[in-house]
Amino acid sequence: MDPLLNYHQTLSRRNLLLKMGNGVGAAALSTLFNPGLVGSANADTGRGARFLTHPPKAKRMIYLFFSGGPSHIDMFDYKPAMRKLHGQELPDSIRNGQRLTGMTSGQKSFPCVAPMFEFKRYGKHGTWINSDLLPHTASIVDNISIVKSINTEAINHDPAITYINTGVQQQGKPSLGAWLSYGLGSENENMPAYVVMISKGRGQSQALYDRLWGSGFLPSRHQGVKFRSAGEPVLYLNNPPGIERSGRRKMLDRLAQLNEQNYDRFNDPETQTRISQYEMAYRMQMTVPEIMDISKEPDHVKELYGPAIEKPGSFARNVLLARRMAERGVRFIQLFHRGWDQHGSLPQKISQQCEDIDQPCAALIKDLKQRGMFDDTLIVCGGEFGRTIYSQGKLTETNHGRDHHGRAFSTWLAGAGIKEGFEYGRTDDYSYNILENPVHIRDLNATILNRLGIDHNRLIFRFQGLDQRLTGVEEAHVVKDIIA
Repeated sequence: MDPLLNYHQTLSRRNLLLKMGNGVGAAALSTLFNPGLVGSANADTGRGARFLTHPPKAKRMIYLFFSGGPSHIDMFDYKPAMRKLHGQELPDSIRNGQRLTGMTSGQKSFPCVAPMFEFKRYGKHGTWINSDLLPHTASIVDNISIVKSINTEAINHDPAITYINTGVQQQGKPSLGAWLSYGLGSENENMPAYVVMISKGRGQSQALYDRLWGSGFLPSRHQGVKFRSAGEPVLYLNNPPGIERSGRRKMLDRLAQLNEQNYDRFNDPETQTRISQYEMAYRMQMTVPEIMDISKEPDHVKELYGPAIEKPGSFARNVLLARRMAERGVRFIQLFHRGWDQHGSLPQKISQQCEDIDQPCAALIKDLKQRGMFDDTLIVCGGEFGRTIYSQGKLTETNHGRDHHGRAFSTWLAGAGIKEGFEYGRTDDYSYNILENPVHIRDLNATILNRLGIDHNRLIFRFQGLDQRLTGVEEAHVVKDIIA
């Protein structure tokens, strides 16, 4: 792309629109050229909570997202009957014509595979937890609600992870975090409202795209800011060689004047976004280094999260950083941990993944409780779908895998008035179909918004003639049964 040519083309489009008057034709043409302008009537300022509909139980949210589809069968949704089903063919009456992925659609046989690990009951209510894989999670089972009946229509990774993060399977819509930034604003003017961090496990990793934390048609100030594990946490955070902070301040002041002139002339809301983001970046120069420095954390806190916190970019390190950000007013922190796409060698790979996440997840709950932050922090932990009970490929004790499964999978929630020590939803003995209390991913998102003080039906942004919502136009329900 030729930047100079693009600049002149942009000027030409804008001049055309300015000369076309206020007619319907001008409005239609401006929508084609800049769809974001349609939403400008929402008068988004980027400040404050403008969509609160009831007193919030959560001031902030930490989303532990396991990208790739963690096996609910091997972690949370255990059925003693599975031991007897091991090796048997999955009945047609259970699969019931379900659409299969390309990985198993050609299989002639679908043998059931019981978990290769030990499950035990924990907590006051005797919740089944995989004691081999999740011993630390077992210690917090009385503090969380495990929803075992999450479901989605998507069966492949990209549409599924797009669906649960943006409310639709197609690209281009705002992410959950962007909606929260738009609806609630930020508590800390020196930090973004929405921060994303990524860690990589030891399994097969699916791609993660920036649009998963993008702002879609919302003003771009609401997109997530991705913090990196190496080098500068945020690109271009540090001043270039030879540039002092005072010099940068003068440069930004002059640049703001030019952008204000540009805004007065063309009234493009993205110009205001550009001004605010430059200012945010300047303020972040002082706050981000302090947040990322864990050297002053007490030894007992570091021990709580485990030795992996010493490795930048590890899931454990990111969880500790998420707690530090939550303390400092970051509204929404989303951690993506990759490596859960276990189509083969599942026993080995899921063991490695759980080794990465088990202690840090439990530590986060305990740490928040110690700091008095548990009751006003919402924690959500899960992936885009689960895995099948039937084996992908030849059934052996070491090499079997599981395919994608969206009909039923497990997610746990905690804090912010979520019931403690609770299980919700029930699947059949194959952990395949939901028997009681289905929770669609739209319902999950509606419940998340509810805990943050928002009615999902009223968090709207007008775009292309429609009142757009995170939960879409289909019916969604707050899962009131898991709320204390």
